[in-house]
Amino acid sequence: MRLLTAVGLATLLAMVTAPATRAETGGPRLPVPWTTLAGLHANLVTPGAPPPGANDWSCEPSARHPNPVILLHGGGSNQTSAWQTFAPLLANNGYCVFSLTYGVPFAPLPGGLLPMERSARELSLFVDEVLRRTGAAKVDLLGHSEGTLMPSYYVRFLGGGPKVDKYVSLSPLWRGTTQVVVSTLYQLAEALGLSRLWDWLVGIVCGACNQFLRGSVFLSRLHARGIFDPTISYTNIMTRYDQAVIPYTSGIGHGPNVHNIVLQDECLLDFSDHGGLLANHNAAGHVLAALDPVHAEPVGCVLSTPVGSLFPPG
Repeated sequence: MRLLTAVGLATLLAMVTAPATRAETGGPRLPVPWTTLAGLHANLVTPGAPPPGANDWSCEPSARHPNPVILLHGGGSNQTSAWQTFAPLLANNGYCVFSLTYGVPFAPLPGGLLPMERSARELSLFVDEVLRRTGAAKVDLLGHSEGTLMPSYYVRFLGGGPKVDKYVSLSPLWRGTTQVVVSTLYQLAEALGLSRLWDWLVGIVCGACNQFLRGSVFLSRLHARGIFDPTISYTNIMTRYDQAVIPYTSGIGHGPNVHNIVLQDECLLDFSDHGGLLANHNAAGHVLAALDPVHAEPVGCVLSTPVGSLFPPG
């Protein structure tokens, strides 16, 4: 049975993997799997390892793509499971790609669990290291879920603004989430003077979890400062079928430097959910356009499901 399962998984991965040329770098092309199953498989085989195409510290940014791209996973995830699609895709398109697993309280827990202020300090150190090793002046950020919100603290409170050029978000939650009415319970605990007890109980396992909730102290402080840095170009990519960011419109931002994209507004064949955006061909087209608007190509419409995109163009 295990052998049949492994064979079936390998076959499925082969069906939804589209090779792509390694633009500009001249290096070998990397396969790009358009399924989230690739992340699950990689995390079993090489847990915690950087995804293909990421963390090549000898990579020299090109004139066309002078900014290294840093990939930031969501809560309860890591760099291995999150970026099996986007890391090789970006590397094939000539970017220097870097990723890290942040916010790990202790092994073997996944990342994104520590309070986001602490994770933002980890990001700050990582950005400085990427800039030092590559000689670049700025980086671009590509995040998913918590990886869209946590970097905003780095930008707005830890001096990251001058070091970031483009900030691209998959399933952002700028106004938090009301998932399973947890945020309402959090607000009730505050009204009853029990917020410290609530924070302590939840924080034992996940210090960042309360911070996602609509009305949290973390979000209130961030909004008081201002979510968006006026010197950075922001792109927010959302799906109407997001089951973690509720409502999905929490990811909509406002400002002259903010561009919002709801995938189903442009592609009725897109049924991707929160996690599905990590292997979504339609979202990938918007990411590439956001990172390189001068050379942006038209974004197509590919049938996409919660586990990835089916039959993406080669």
